[in-house]
Order: sequence, then structure tokens, then C-alpha cells
Amino acid sequence: MDMDGASSVVLQALTQATSQDTAVLKPAEEQLRQWETQPGFYSVLLNIFNNHMLDVNVRWLAVLYFKNGIDRYWRRVAPHALSEEEKTSLRAGLITNFNEPVNQIATQIAVLIAKVARLDCPRQWPELIPILLESVKGQDGLQQHRALLTFYHVTKTLASKRLAQDRRLFQDLASGIYSFACSLWSHHTDCFLQQIYARDEAAALSSLERTLLSLKVLRKLTVHGFQEPQHNMEVMGFLNAVFERLKQFLECCRQVGPDCTCREKLEKTIILYTKVLLDFLEYHPCAFIPLIQRSLEFAVSYVFTPAGEGVTFERFIVQCMNLIKMIVKNDAYKPAKNIDDSKPESLEAHKIKTAFFTHPTLTEIGRRLVSHYFLLTEEELAMWEEDPESFAVEETGGDSWKYSLRPCTEVLFLDIFHNYSQTLTPVLLEMVQNLQGPTSVEDPVQLLMKDAVYNAVGLAAYELFDNVDFDQWFKNQLLGELQVNHHRYKLIRRRVIWLIGQWISVKFKSDLRPLLYEVILSLMQDPDLVVRIETSIFGLLFQLLQQVTECDTKMQVLHVISCVIERVNIQIRPYVGCLVQYLPLLWKQSEEHNMLRCAILTTLIHLVQGLGAESKNLYPFLLPVIQLSTDVSQPPHVYLLEDGLELWLVTLENSPAITPELLRIFQNMSALMEMSSENMRTCFQIVNAYIYLSATEFLQNYAESLCRSFCDLLKDISNEGQVQVLKVVEIALKVSPILGAHMFQPLLPAVFRGIVDGERYPVVMSTYLGILGRVLLQNSSFFYSLLTQMASECSQKMDQLLGNVIEMWVDRMDNITQPERRKLSSLALLSLLPSDNSVIQDKFCGIINICVEALHDVMTEDSETGTFKDCMLMSHFEEPKLSDDEEPPTEQDKRKKMLALEDPVHSVSLQQFVYEKLKAQQALMGDQGFGVLMETVDTELVRQLQEFLQGL
Repeated sequence: MDMDGASSVVLQALTQATSQDTAVLKPAEEQLRQWETQPGFYSVLLNIFNNHMLDVNVRWLAVLYFKNGIDRYWRRVAPHALSEEEKTSLRAGLITNFNEPVNQIATQIAVLIAKVARLDCPRQWPELIPILLESVKGQDGLQQHRALLTFYHVTKTLASKRLAQDRRLFQDLASGIYSFACSLWSHHTDCFLQQIYARDEAAALSSLERTLLSLKVLRKLTVHGFQEPQHNMEVMGFLNAVFERLKQFLECCRQVGPDCTCREKLEKTIILYTKVLLDFLEYHPCAFIPLIQRSLEFAVSYVFTPAGEGVTFERFIVQCMNLIKMIVKNDAYKPAKNIDDSKPESLEAHKIKTAFFTHPTLTEIGRRLVSHYFLLTEEELAMWEEDPESFAVEETGGDSWKYSLRPCTEVLFLDIFHNYSQTLTPVLLEMVQNLQGPTSVEDPVQLLMKDAVYNAVGLAAYELFDNVDFDQWFKNQLLGELQVNHHRYKLIRRRVIWLIGQWISVKFKSDLRPLLYEVILSLMQDPDLVVRIETSIFGLLFQLLQQVTECDTKMQVLHVISCVIERVNIQIRPYVGCLVQYLPLLWKQSEEHNMLRCAILTTLIHLVQGLGAESKNLYPFLLPVIQLSTDVSQPPHVYLLEDGLELWLVTLENSPAITPELLRIFQNMSALMEMSSENMRTCFQIVNAYIYLSATEFLQNYAESLCRSFCDLLKDISNEGQVQVLKVVEIALKVSPILGAHMFQPLLPAVFRGIVDGERYPVVMSTYLGILGRVLLQNSSFFYSLLTQMASECSQKMDQLLGNVIEMWVDRMDNITQPERRKLSSLALLSLLPSDNSVIQDKFCGIINICVEALHDVMTEDSETGTFKDCMLMSHFEEPKLSDDEEPPTEQDKRKKMLALEDPVHSVSLQQFVYEKLKAQQALMGDQGFGVLMETVDTELVRQLQEFLQGL
């Protein structure tokens, strides 16, 4: 690009690209996209965003284009990579002046410099860190801040690199700049505290911003910059100083009150201090041991004693609780089962914990958790009244304990209870004892307390197993509580039904269940929606599904419905009418809500399994749903694909017959094969299901494109993947030997070559032999044409090549572990007889060897008659007798069974086949010639063979 002329055109295009009018915007974006790979484009962008006179939106866009360019074109090996000369001048231009006036743009430039540093630091860009340190020391306020911001982003990025070499480089950097970073942080922290107490809020805010950034740098250096941080005085000095600073900042919070302009940043900094401790504990548990005592004293005093009153805020309490939890739970702090095997540091940590968690301390923590932190808050009760659905599905799963108070409190309670159950069980049982009998609806405090205590008993169900007679408690107390209908008692009704849900899998007599079901039915008509959501039977569940409006609630109800359908399986059939009519409507309404659509897909999966062959009545709704969910050109596939594939598979497995629409959906498959993702296994299962369902129509329509996909896949795929591909071919040959061989012809030479070359991986070799065995046994004319083709390819004689194949087959028989394939191999090799071909006669002894091995596999002795019979023979189709908990066979299971009846492996007696082939060979050669041939076989093998064939 000619720089001067280029500047104005690029500036014009960027200006048009910030337009609201798509007619202006689209062509400008297209133009910029074309310039991305032009030399000089990024130099022009740099000039534009460094020019503070230009419009902010245009500069912002220039930074974004530059940032995207680093990802695409900065690496040397990238297509259209930037030249080394241009990169050198860009690097220099990025760090000439840290004076960007606009905060958001400054942050983007810092991120952008960090992206370059990730690729080029320190080798191609040794001057970056020294220049940053120099600028951070400067007197100019803006320059100092921008350099510090950049310094933080660079440190953060370099700390995230995980290769050993990169980690060493980061450790070198850390040891070089740690002292400086500490003094920088200390200086800004002192400035902030002086200014805030001098009531100079503007200066204080600016110092606090710098404190925060330098602390962020220190966090990364401390956690990722040292291999053995416990031996570094400065690191341990900094970590101990964190406790002092935390106290100062919490006290500062109390002094300045909630309305101070610094309040938000103050809380952010306090949280950052706790993150330093939590990260250090996570990455360096042994180095953290000297800090255990202080951490526990600090966290427990702020969260469980009056010291925290008026100082603490929710996010800080969560962090302190997580600190206690991580120390209690840490495996590095627990002695081994056999004390003598313990590491000395584990014993040391255990000793500190034991000395801290005394009986009074634990009792106080346990009581406070339940009686203070478990109580429902004013906000939660208000939410129950105003938005019962959101209240009922409040997020408590996944990682929410790291950020939200209620899940965090519950997880801490569980971990402490688990580790100190001997001390805490009596404490909790005493709390239960104090709440015996019904609670007055006029006493809101007691109602909340009972809710909290019951919550604790539910959470600790597994720990309390031996200490609570739940059946008695259910009959004498809980049952009665479920029958108190008063509006205010809904708290307890909801909690009790939840509590029973927690205990039902731990300990609950089955003869009490009918009682429980009656109560559930009455609770399903409870006036309170939250109680109904917490409860849950099919018709009523379905009404509930229509009553609730929130996506999350619908998902929960659908989940319960799915579980019910899965549990009762085919007995669901009489009850699904209403659901089948409602689901299409719900699907239509949920267009914007992909997670709800996933829940609908899961319900459909269970529904199809429950309906079996009757699921064909759902096709008008079901097939378009599968079509959309598995079409990678449609955006929703990102969310729906996994469940959509599962639904597609169960639909095929339960389909009584192919339909044109079902066949048409397969058009989605070739794009899915190209993605070759973790869903590959399901894709192969789908292909197999189509072959079982309707091999002829399916193969005639799709084998060609499938063959292309397979050839591409086999080029770069794991052995496991190769086996999946080859299994499809094997199944096609099994279902349809003539058409299968014809359709998958392009893949067969590779199989042939693999056998002759002696494929290294046993599982792959076994599959190769399975495929070739099918062709040889069930389509011998095709086998010989393949042999002719391969002989001319590798310019060998046909006989010689056939000899090599037989030899390798005999040699690798041990690779085949499945009895079906072992029998198939012997049938296939025997099918070469009778023969006067000298090569086959030359390999006769190997063929007999394999036959005797296979006879050992399949022959069982009838103890009464003393004769042998082939145990793989199947004579007729038996309907299996099912026990209650067994799944009935799917349509596909029935198809496989019918197919097996026709399969030579199950319809030909190996003993009979061997006998006939040997007889035929004898007839061909005459007794004398045959005798000479038999002498090539080991005498012991001949003896075993005669034993198997006696009586024929």
C-alpha cells in the first residue's frame, strides 16, 4: 500500500464502517476485509488509532481490525503473514507513547500489545518490558497509568503460557521485576490510604486505580512466576502483607461508608486480595502451609464473629468461605490412610488445622452457618411472592458456589460437615430437637429457622445416615407438616418435600412410599406455585408445564417428565397424547431459547424410546426437528447438535420402516462428517442404523457420497476412528454382500493392502480381515476381481498375492478376538477349497490350523451324548423373556436378530462345513494325493480335527 494515499482511503472506509446505514456499512466492511492481507494495511491502522484528533468510533474500529489481524497474520507460518520489516516497525510504533486519552481504547491497545508480546516476547521484542518499567516510573499521571495498564495485560498474557520453555522465561521475568512490582504496589497503596483519609477523593480514586493494576500484576507474578515460592523471602513477605492490607482496606470501607466514590473500586481491590490468596493456595498448596493459620483466623473472624459486622459485603463473605473450604478440603493437607506414608508437610498442615478447628470453633461455625447464613433473606422471600418461578429455579449448580452466597454457604457446610461430622452431628440434631412439632404460622422467625435446619439435614443426608431414623421422623413429624395448608406454612411444605427428595435415595422404606405418593398428589394441587414446582405425576406435571412461563422452569419440569418417561418406558404409551400435541407448540414458542429446545430434544429422546414402533406417528413433528438440529448451516446447531443426533439415532432404532422423509434427512450427514468432532461415534451409529433399516434404498441413494467422506476421513483419523469407518463397511457387507461390496468398492483396495502389508494395530487388522472374510465367503466373484486388480497394481502374479494374503491371515489370526469374526475367517478360508491350485494346497496346513482353532472356539460338548455341536448356530427367532427392569427390544434389535438368522456365521455348522470341504478336496485329488496333503498338517492337529468330526 502507498502509505499517504492509503491513509485517506482506509480512513474513509473505517468511517463508513461505523455508519448505521447497512447500504454504506456493508461495502465498507467488504473493502476492509480485502485489505486485511495487503502489506502496509496495519501500519495505516496504527497511524489512525494513534491520531487523537480523529473520531473515537473510527479509532476504536481501527484498533479492532488491528487486533484481529494479529490473531490471523502475525505468526510467521500464517498464510498472508506480515513481513518481518513491517512487524518491526509496528512493534516500535505501539510503544512510543503511552498517552491514549480514551479509557476503552487504551484498554484495547494494551490487550493488543499483549497479543503481540505473547508471540514475540522476549526474543523478537526484548525492549518491551524495559520500556514499560521506565514509563511506569514516569511522573506524568496519564502515561504512568497507561504503561501500568499495558504492563498488567502483558504480564497476564505471558503468565498464561503453559509450555515448559515459556514458563521458564516467565519465571526469569518474574525474578527480575518482582521487587519493583512490590514497591510500586506498596507506594500506590500508601498514597491511596493517605488521600482517602485526607478526604481527597479524586486523587484517592486515581491512586486506587494504580493500586489495583499493580496488585493484578503481582497476583500473576506471585502465582505463576516461581517454582518454589516458599523459599523466596519477597514472595512470602508480600503474601503476609496481604493480610495487613486487607484489614486496612476493610477498615477503610467502614470509615468511608457506602456512598463514597471509591466504594466500588475499594470492594474490587479487597476481592482481588482474596483472589491472590485463593490462587496461591490452588497452585502452591505446600507453599501455602505457613499461611493456613492466618487465613483461617482472618476468614473465620470476619465471617463467623462480630468482627465482620458493618465491614463485610456479600462477595467478600463468599471469598472467605471459599478460602476456608479450600483449606478444609485440600488433599495435600490430609495425612495418608497409613500415617507413616504421609508427607511431612501434609502432617504439618493437618496439625495446624486440628489446632484451629477446636470443638467450640466448629460448633460456632456449624451453628452460624445454619442459623444465620441458611435463613431465607427478605429479597428471596419477596422474589418468592413476585416471581415464584425464578425463585424456584435459583441457580445452585455448576460453579455457582464460587460467586453466589447461598450455594457457597451450602457447599462450605457440606465440606465442614463431611470432615468434622463427629463434632457437628450432635449440634445439628440438637437444632432439630428444638424444632419438634408444628411451628406457629404467627412466628416468622421460627418458620425461617425450621426451613434452614431442614435444609441442613437434607444436605447432610449421607453423613447423617446412621444417626437419623428417617422413616420414624417422616411418619411422626414430616407427614403432618405437609398437611398444614396455611399460606405462610408453604415455606415448610416446600422444604419438607425437598428434604424427602434428598433422603429417598439414602434411606426410605419402600412400604412408606404409597403414603408419600398420596401426599405428592395433594401437593401437586398446592395453591403455591413454588411448592408445586418442588413436588411433581405425569398428567399434573403436564398441566404444570403449561402453567409456568419461565424457560428455566419449563426446562426443570421437562427434565422431571423425561425422568418419568425413562423410568416407566413402554407403560407411558396410554398417557402421551396431550404431551405429543403440546410439544410442537412449545418448540415453536422456544425459537429464541436454545437451552429449552435442548430440554425438548431430551424429552423426545425418552418419548421415542417409550413409544417404540409407534413413534412413527410423531414423524410430521419429529423429522423437521431432527432436520433443523443436525443441519450445520443453521445457527442453532451449535446448541442442538448433540441432542439432535441422539434423537435421530433413537428414531432410526425404533423406526418400523423407512420413509422418504427419514431417508432425506441423511443429506445433513456429509457436512457432519467433515466436522469430524466428538459426535463422530453417534454419526457412525446413525449410518449403521440406516443400513439395518433399509440397506438397498439407503446405499443406492447415499453410498457414493458416504464413500467420499470415508476416503477423506481415513486420511487423517485415529485408529479408533478407522475402526468405526470400517465397521460401517463390514455391516453393509453383512446386510447386503453384493450391493455393499459394489458400493464401497473404492475403500476395499486399502483394506487389501493393509492385510498384505501386515497392519500393525491388532484392532484395525481384525476389522480388515472381517471385511475381506465377508467378501470372500459371500461374494467370491468380487473377491477374485479385487485380487486381479491388486495384482496388476503391485505387478505380482495373482497366485503369489493370494498366497501372501492367506499367509498373513493365518499369521494374524490372534489379532481377531470376536468369536463371530474367528468363525467367519475359517469359513472364508475353507471356501477356497476344493482347489487344485498349488498355492492354496501349499497353504493347506495353515487353513486347517485356523479351522481347528475356530472349532475350539465354537464347539460345545453335549454332556449326555458326548458329541460336539456348533454353539453359534441359531435356528429360529425367539422372543426373549424380559424381566421387569429389562428394556424391550427396539425395532433395530429385531432387525439385527433377523439378519443374524441368515448370516453364514449363525446358519452354517462349522463342523459340517469343514467335513464337506475336506471330502470335496479328497474327491478332487484322490485318496493318495489327499493323504500326502494331510501329511503336511501337524499330527496333533489332525488328531483334534478327527475328534471334532467324529460321528459325521
